[in-house]
Amino acid sequence: MKCAAIQMVSSPDVAENVQTAARLVRDAAAQGVELAVLPEYFCLLGRKDTDKLDIQENPGHGPIQEALAAMARDNGLWLVGGTLPLSTGVDDRVYNSTLVFDPQGRCTARYDKMHLFRFARGDESYDESRVLRRGEQPVVAPVTDRTGRVWRLGLSICYDVRFPELYRSAEADIWVVPSAFTVTTGQAHWALLLRARAVENLAWVIAAAQGGLHGNGRQTWGHSMVVDPWGAIVAERDSGEAVVAAELDAERQAQLRLQLPALTHRVLRP
Repeated sequence: MKCAAIQMVSSPDVAENVQTAARLVRDAAAQGVELAVLPEYFCLLGRKDTDKLDIQENPGHGPIQEALAAMARDNGLWLVGGTLPLSTGVDDRVYNSTLVFDPQGRCTARYDKMHLFRFARGDESYDESRVLRRGEQPVVAPVTDRTGRVWRLGLSICYDVRFPELYRSAEADIWVVPSAFTVTTGQAHWALLLRARAVENLAWVIAAAQGGLHGNGRQTWGHSMVVDPWGAIVAERDSGEAVVAAELDAERQAQLRLQLPALTHRVLRP
């Protein structure tokens, strides 16, 4: 199955970002991609954290979700819709949510980010819990390729990648990691963490990132990549808009899991 991590440099303009995402998804489809992954907050990197509250949507309704469904349906591919803010219905915070759409444009899975990023060093400071409510449940969803093979798709978001127990909570063939890593943490840990999650789980990892200087002055690390189950980076783009495409080889993955049956040797389980 051919996949793509789509890298963006999203702005504070939702309409502009949605148009850019649609163009990049079309480019991916033209390359024969069957599974495309957008980055975290593909729809908005606002000037302040609370901007995401202004564009929140109720689950199943809203222009951003309609646009994602149309991207999947119009291009006949599976789409992991990066993330968007979904209403909690109980307070003034939102969920940072990943939605999966099938080639008919139907939403088949939802995952709410479970681990909320906090970092402070000098003038650089982040605390997602100020505007986000964390999710409660891991999600692994089935994705069917054009040959009829069913792949188990594990959903995670950005800071989640630092928590290996999430990736061991349910066995998946592919893990997606839509992200907006900072330059500070990305330069130090991004590739290391992604490769570790791939090796530990003998799984493919598709990491779609924000990558560049944004209109709000923030710079994100980029380096969207696809990592194979042996930890090799098979496709990567450092910065700027890109469709980072790669073939996922199910036979190679099965062979590696047979040669090194580490997943069957686990002693501690959730």
